Amino acid sequence: MKFPDNKYNMIQEILEKTEAEIEKMQPVNILIAGKTGVGKSTLINNVFREKLADTGIGKPVTKHLRRISKEGIPIVLYDTRGLELDPCVQKTVKQEIFDLVKEKKATREALHAVYYCIQANSSRIEDSEIELIKEISKVLPVILVLTQSIGKPAEEFNRYLENQNLPVAAVQNIMAEPYEITDDYVIPAFGLKELIDKTLQLIPKDAHDAFMNAQQADIERKAKAARRWASRYVATTFGVGFAPIPFSDASVLVPMQVTLLAHITAIFGISMDKSTIVSLIAAVGGTGTATMIGKTIVANAFKFIPGAGTVIGGIISGTTASIVTSALGLSYIEVLSIIATKEKEGESIDLSRIEGLMRRQFKKNIKLNRKELRTKDLEFDSDKALNDAYETYESLGKDTSKKVPFTKKVTRSVGHFIQDHLPFNKR
Repeated sequence: MKFPDNKYNMIQEILEKTEAEIEKMQPVNILIAGKTGVGKSTLINNVFREKLADTGIGKPVTKHLRRISKEGIPIVLYDTRGLELDPCVQKTVKQEIFDLVKEKKATREALHAVYYCIQANSSRIEDSEIELIKEISKVLPVILVLTQSIGKPAEEFNRYLENQNLPVAAVQNIMAEPYEITDDYVIPAFGLKELIDKTLQLIPKDAHDAFMNAQQADIERKAKAARRWASRYVATTFGVGFAPIPFSDASVLVPMQVTLLAHITAIFGISMDKSTIVSLIAAVGGTGTATMIGKTIVANAFKFIPGAGTVIGGIISGTTASIVTSALGLSYIEVLSIIATKEKEGESIDLSRIEGLMRRQFKKNIKLNRKELRTKDLEFDSDKALNDAYETYESLGKDTSKKVPFTKKVTRSVGHFIQDHLPFNKR
């Protein structure tokens, strides 16, 4: 990497490296099967980002199979169309599925799993569907997805299917969207995080990054995946004899920080543009072109690291550099979590508040010592940091907008649902 005049456009570099990271990902390929009207599109739009069922390109590949994909999202979905109870139709669909599996086998487009959707409130499954599921399960792992799972009948239907001992990988009840009972009582969406977890257990590990990028149902899981990677990256980069560097040459940190931020962005899979990244970089000392960001970030960080001021004009240790880079990565992850959550809910992002949030999170994280940073990297049981980041983001807009509780935006529920369904609390 060249540095003409000791400068280069880091913003563009992050975007290009992010795109390259996504292109390298092994794409996920999932078949979505089920009769018309069972809620397949609703499921797709709530599990995967950018309303994929509505905005993705739907290309017919056979009479009854449609290929759904979108540039920049490393996932391909195959949706069964017109799958009804007619034996001839089911026979045709089954053959088309088998042919597709055979055609794509041992390629990057090989199918990984099937979501077979059944409407839970129907409380019944036809014999012909059972036979079809058994046939499909011979060539692909199947998750039975019970859509619109409302109340006790849905739970009983789940137990009934479990007792059938069908050759499926799992049975999962879901409510893909909040269900309004009355004006004052709403059943919140549920089951999508569990579906994400069960899918990750089925698909190959080399496709996990792509699935993480594409899914939007579990933002907390994205943050955890990004933290794991960032923790390993910092440990590898600075833990193998990272040589002390003169403060004046702190720009050598730039390529490392570019790689860090680009990979995190690729894991989150959110629609980042130049203006957003400029705001985030500016918050920690960069400029519009992010020139010499390694130096500016380190300079800003020194004021928060006890005793570090003595090295200004002298030497930056590998430990100091790793703390600064860890704090940068963790802060970036926390801010992207908020952006991803807002994007999921279709809300616009206030760049001035995002910049303020990045600045506050970086100041907070840079004060942690090496041990505390490592502990924070591995704190997965309860994501207090993400809840704190959300509260900070909301507080930054108190003067200009009326704060609306996040839980109501997501579930519109009341009473005891509020604490049970905070955006990042583990259930």
